[in-house]
Amino acid sequence: MRLAGKAAVITGGSGNIGMATAARFLAEGARVLIVDRDAARVEAALAELKSNSAHGLACDVTSAEETARYAAEAQKLFGRTDIFFNNAGIAGAVAPTVDYKDADFDAVMAVNVRGVFLGLKHMLPVMKDGGSIVCTSSVAGLRGSAGMPAYVASKHAVVGLMRVAAIEAAPRKIRVNTVHPGPVQGDMMRGLEGGMAPANPDTAHDLILQRMRLGRYIETKEIADLVTFLASDESRMITGATMVIDAGMAG
Repeated sequence: MRLAGKAAVITGGSGNIGMATAARFLAEGARVLIVDRDAARVEAALAELKSNSAHGLACDVTSAEETARYAAEAQKLFGRTDIFFNNAGIAGAVAPTVDYKDADFDAVMAVNVRGVFLGLKHMLPVMKDGGSIVCTSSVAGLRGSAGMPAYVASKHAVVGLMRVAAIEAAPRKIRVNTVHPGPVQGDMMRGLEGGMAPANPDTAHDLILQRMRLGRYIETKEIADLVTFLASDESRMITGATMVIDAGMAG
């Protein structure tokens, strides 16, 4: 098993990508702590995972105190952390920049940027030397997209945070990389399609699909495959990289 004996923390752990990755990590022999802000969703995720190696904690990633709490919980459970999947994120509203509400912008930046920053700040000290950190950005973190100023800005910011952390963590042989999914089958894309074309979300779906050269949305399992590679020792010489998985959308 590729992750045998390793301990992992996953934020956004009850979401589509978080759950798929948690299941894959467990199958590969890891112990996992899933973190999400909704306690009921954390409990439901643990019930679905059905593993004695899966643990959960309800925390708000935008809070420094609660981020420190999940880092401490990982130490208590595992004694060390080999893998940190810094994954929590939200899409936010869909609206032109001139119409975008200040409060909506702040909400996206709080989760997608502050949450990632706090995760790095509090998890790096408890990471095992030679470990792996994977931060979830997006294809939107490499290009623009009309109507999504907060999301696009936040996902670009994740790349900057990753690049700084990759330099700072290198003396400890800790790798830090970003994954950049294109449209992924699941709740977030359904919400975005509704925001782009409220009267007919299927129209937005079809337009997006036309830009994906491989002809379909990405499955959460396929994101988990990439994250597992980056979490494993197979990626021991990859750091500071932007790993795109977008069915050719950005190419």
